Amino acid sequence: MHLTRLDIAGFKSFAKKTSFDFNTSVVAIVGPNGSGKSNVAEAVRFVLGEQSMKSMRGKRGEDLIWNGSATTPRANRASVAITFDNASRFLNLDFDEVVIERIVHRDGVNEYRLNGSQVRLKDILELLAGANIGATGHHIISQGEADKILSAPPKERREMLEDALGLKAYQYKLEESSRKLEKTEENMRQVEALRREIAPHLRFLKKQVEKVEKAEVLRASAVVRFQAYFKREEAYLKTAGGGFESELLEKRKELADIANKVAEAKQALAHSEEDKRGGAILEISGALDDARSKRADALRKASRLEGQIEAMERTMSNASIPLGEVSRLVEEGERALSGFSNTPIQEVLSFFREYFSRFKALTAQMAEDSNDVALLKRERELAVNTEKECIQRETELGESLEKIRAELDSARTNEREKERALFSLATAEREVRHRINILEGEIGRLGLEKAEFERDLLEAGTLIGREVLLYPDADVSLLASRDEQVEEKRQLEKTKIRLEEMGTGASADVLKEHKEVSEREAFLEHELADLGTASVSLKGLIQNLEAELSVRFKEGIDAINAEFTKLFALMFDGGSASLVRVEEPVRKVKGNFDEDTTEEVTEESEETSAGIDISLSIPRKRVKSLVMLSGGERTLTSIALIFAMSSVNPPPFLMLDETDAALDESNSRRYGDMVEALSKKSQLAIITHNRETMSRAGILYGITMGNDGVSKVLSVKLEEAVKVAK
Repeated sequence: MHLTRLDIAGFKSFAKKTSFDFNTSVVAIVGPNGSGKSNVAEAVRFVLGEQSMKSMRGKRGEDLIWNGSATTPRANRASVAITFDNASRFLNLDFDEVVIERIVHRDGVNEYRLNGSQVRLKDILELLAGANIGATGHHIISQGEADKILSAPPKERREMLEDALGLKAYQYKLEESSRKLEKTEENMRQVEALRREIAPHLRFLKKQVEKVEKAEVLRASAVVRFQAYFKREEAYLKTAGGGFESELLEKRKELADIANKVAEAKQALAHSEEDKRGGAILEISGALDDARSKRADALRKASRLEGQIEAMERTMSNASIPLGEVSRLVEEGERALSGFSNTPIQEVLSFFREYFSRFKALTAQMAEDSNDVALLKRERELAVNTEKECIQRETELGESLEKIRAELDSARTNEREKERALFSLATAEREVRHRINILEGEIGRLGLEKAEFERDLLEAGTLIGREVLLYPDADVSLLASRDEQVEEKRQLEKTKIRLEEMGTGASADVLKEHKEVSEREAFLEHELADLGTASVSLKGLIQNLEAELSVRFKEGIDAINAEFTKLFALMFDGGSASLVRVEEPVRKVKGNFDEDTTEEVTEESEETSAGIDISLSIPRKRVKSLVMLSGGERTLTSIALIFAMSSVNPPPFLMLDETDAALDESNSRRYGDMVEALSKKSQLAIITHNRETMSRAGILYGITMGNDGVSKVLSVKLEEAVKVAK
């Protein structure tokens, strides 16, 4: 026995906890109409996970809870627990006893428990599907649903048969595999979308990484070149700076020596004899000019007197000369003599010849007084003597002047030597000062170059890396010309510009981002490969499941057909019935309504769905279709099919709610025989009013209801009662 116990509390009319024990293969539940018998079947349907409120005669979860009466308050929840003996492990749980419980609260919340642990509805359904207890409820036939399998469409009838054949577990696996396949394909599409999304960025990052790698190669080369350049430049600055400073010190010392010599030379030139001799020359030149002036005056006076004397003597010797003429001639001679200071001697002699000629022409004129002639002669002698003295003075002064000039020329030669020496010193001083200026400029330039060196070093260290700062340890040759260094610096500047353009500052971020994106791409590629493998595996699994379902369904249908034909002939005392596989077109709703009927308009599509139809033949009647059966005939046919389904793949239990209500006495006996035969394969819980059916039960549960509306249970074990009666 698989079903051992059913506990109901607060469910519909069972306000108080009520228990049903199923210790025999057939249990009958009897009682008057409205006492709550069908609530037991609905409780079983409820606890096994039924979600249709309509099949449990309700609209919402609250309708399943005891709503109270005048004497018994309403309950806040309803619970049903069903207990199975799992010693044979027909349920896939490692427990000897399995208790499934479902609780519904007034707010509509449902709880599912398995051996006291809260689980999902899906877990309950999958567990029961493995034991041939499916969601279609073929093992629970509620009141009035005996011919449900007959009135169902072919597709639903196929689902009932699949459920009865225990194929639901395969269908769950197939549906789960289909969902997984759909999810996998969706994931593949999403992964592909993600790959397409990151592909441009990855390509961009690859280009950036190539740039970074090129920049890294360039940077590594630049590090070596910069180290060599900085080491040579530092050596040059130290060597050149030291040489310039030592030379500048020597040149300043040399400039100081030259300055001392120049001062001495200037001091010597300050006491020059030229100035003294120049003064003497000026003094002698003045005295000489004065002597010459006096000699000229004496000469003019002597000449004048000589002319007067000659004129007077001629006058006196020839005739008397008018005094007025003589006086006029004398005055004319005096005027002429006054202008002879710088006149050549020939012109003077020529004048006097003419003058004397004119004077002689005045022979007629004579001086009246001879004393004047003597006086004039004395004056002439004085003038001649004065002239001689002046000539002597001129000669002496000329000799002194020549002597002084000779001394002056000698002094000037000496001074010129000193001046040349001073000029040489000045030239040397200028050269030294010029060299000092050059050295100071070079030192200043070296200072600028040193500052530029430090700036370049800092910039290179920032741009290229701190390895550049280790240039003192670099093993490079220091032999390089200045032009080579300048050209190397120019090339290194170009290298820095290229590195700046390549953006080496963000290389670490680019590499990190490229690594992350590449890893993500690799992960997505791996995921896509895994999803592809999973998709192939799922498709293979689905194909295998579909093949397995097809084989099992075919074999099951054949077995059910054989049993159905036998039971149908038993129930109808002849005739035949069989299940036929059919393909029906799928009808799709177009989404609009017919204005006349206000019903949804449907249309047939080219797709078809597999279903099961029933072909039957009743003895003594030409009935070929289900719609032509009477109520009793439908009941007999449905019972034959249900029992055939249960015989081929017996469920752990069957719950039949008044399925024999439409049977007459003879058919009731046949029904009882079928129940007794089926009880050897499955447990049966039968709700009935039929005495024949009751007689086949081992336990009878009587359901009564008092004025408070609460269902109560009275049980009778018929086997024990029979023993007592005997």
